[in-house]
Amino acid sequence: MSHVRKVYGDKVAVNDFNLDVEKGEFICFIGTSGSGKTTTMRMINRMNVPSSGEIKINGMDVMKMDPVKLRRQIGYVIQNIGLLPHMTIKDNILLVPKMLKWDQKKMDDRAVEMIKMAELPEEFLDRYPSELSGGQQQRIGVVRALAADQELILMDEPFGALDPITRDSLQDLVKDLQQRLGKTFIFVTHDMDEALKLSTRIVVMSHGDQVQVDTPENILRHPANKFVADLIGEERLIQARPTITTVGQISKKAISIQNNANLREALSLMHQMRVDTLLVTDSKGILRGYVDLEMINDQYNKKERVEDVMNKQAFFVRKDSVISDTVDRILKRGYRNVPVVDTNGVLTGIVTRASLVDMVYDALWSGGDNEESSDKEVSSDVGETSAHHDAAHPKNREVTQNE
Repeated sequence: MSHVRKVYGDKVAVNDFNLDVEKGEFICFIGTSGSGKTTTMRMINRMNVPSSGEIKINGMDVMKMDPVKLRRQIGYVIQNIGLLPHMTIKDNILLVPKMLKWDQKKMDDRAVEMIKMAELPEEFLDRYPSELSGGQQQRIGVVRALAADQELILMDEPFGALDPITRDSLQDLVKDLQQRLGKTFIFVTHDMDEALKLSTRIVVMSHGDQVQVDTPENILRHPANKFVADLIGEERLIQARPTITTVGQISKKAISIQNNANLREALSLMHQMRVDTLLVTDSKGILRGYVDLEMINDQYNKKERVEDVMNKQAFFVRKDSVISDTVDRILKRGYRNVPVVDTNGVLTGIVTRASLVDMVYDALWSGGDNEESSDKEVSSDVGETSAHHDAAHPKNREVTQNE
């Protein structure tokens, strides 16, 4: 977005807005009412037409694109969900794929895939929106925006009307899906906790102007002015004063193999490193999934390469994620360790549960006696060598060294 401006009569709603968004980023627009955050987001899919300036998606000027085709390429989730009450959940999910004329089998498979992503039972596909709770309907709204495999998803205060527990659960779902699928999200919110939890970068707006654009940790450390500091709140600023640690700062070396390697090479590496699961990357080092001993054993005489047997759904976190949020997600999901990637999806390491336990221990018991500290170090070493990549593994079983 370059020098984008939106004017209604004499009122300037958005003034000289500039933002470059990389693929896979999670951008949060935040500000008080009337700050221009929703107007800015709605100019991306031409729900609002810019008065001046330029908006490009993958190098294409949105003003030169057919607005209907443009919107079908962009997922969109709003606060009141927007599910059509006379259509089943399946038909709601498949709304855009039908418009894009997908074949029936592909749509049927996609509906099942989407309901699983929403973490809802498959039989819900035959129900109507009125038969679901508000939180369940919003889960459908989220995965519907992903159903046509759009690269860009816009979300306009989607959880504002939900209770705190449901809201927290949906935030976890959105963050997991965004990171797992590598989609680009632009998310409007008035909740600073939500912005800090979800985003890779935050755009703070006031009266149509960009006040600060930065990562959550930098905004916490260095609010641009009193407006940003007040928006953050004194309590959050106090909590942020200690050093803010990112996942990349505590990640360990990952054991991985390229997807074009043969199964014998994978078995050899497992034996050498005493693990039964390997992360899988492509030739550029981008995380593509994982492979375990069971997969290889089942297909050893039928398939030749790792890419033929691997699971492509690997949960991961980005190395610039704030560690406090990652601790929460790992503990909630029960992961012992999680692959870590950079902004391009390149595997940079793993973050282990043992490392996170050490950080919590240090935060709570810093200054303890030497005996306790020594015990902590020993237990940490054992944890690091006995656990490996089960964060990527749906069975979540521990990957241990062979005796």
